[in-house]
Amino acid sequence: MTSATRHLLGAAVLLAAGALAAACGPVKGNAASGGASSPSGGAAAASSAPASPASSPAASHGSTAAAGCSSSGLSAHVDLAQGGAAAGSIYVPIDFTNTSGSACTMEGYPGVSFVRSPSGGQLGNAATRNPAALPAMVTLAPGGVAHAILQVVEAGDYSQSACTPVAAHWLKIFPPNQVTAIYAEYETQACSARLPAKLGSQLAVYVVRPGAGEAGHAP
Repeated sequence: MTSATRHLLGAAVLLAAGALAAACGPVKGNAASGGASSPSGGAAAASSAPASPASSPAASHGSTAAAGCSSSGLSAHVDLAQGGAAAGSIYVPIDFTNTSGSACTMEGYPGVSFVRSPSGGQLGNAATRNPAALPAMVTLAPGGVAHAILQVVEAGDYSQSACTPVAAHWLKIFPPNQVTAIYAEYETQACSARLPAKLGSQLAVYVVRPGAGEAGHAP
């Protein structure tokens, strides 16, 4: 082999080696930049995944407070079986039942007065408020019950001229914070006249409390 031939073969070998190096270079670069088979690519995929959503404000603070019980979503019943008497007065619970399909709240005093019928006018004075217990919010689930104790002074404790007693058959009741009345049957002798301030009212009502009224329990 002549020196010229050896020179040409050497040059050919060098050119082939350079071409092979150039061909391998890009493949190596793609793998390093995060190809699917690269371990670093898996880590990058994990870090780029969206984080779990934080709890919404509604979920973190609980459900919205129930609205006040409306007259249209309540029924009232005087439970004579759970009544009691003391010192010329009768104490009976007025039970309120939530007849709506949603929870609601009651707080404070109902307004109560005697009437002869649901269409009749008020007899005597409306009930005064007994402050023996402080008002507290009561939540009624659908079908739930709350009560308020009603004190009824016997009509015979007043003079005929001051009281002018008549037969009452119903109570007219305004649930707390409501302007529409509901009615409950209750028969007794009621003062039809407005008693003077010094004699007070024939009726007194206590704050609404949870559950049905029970005999022997303090108002």
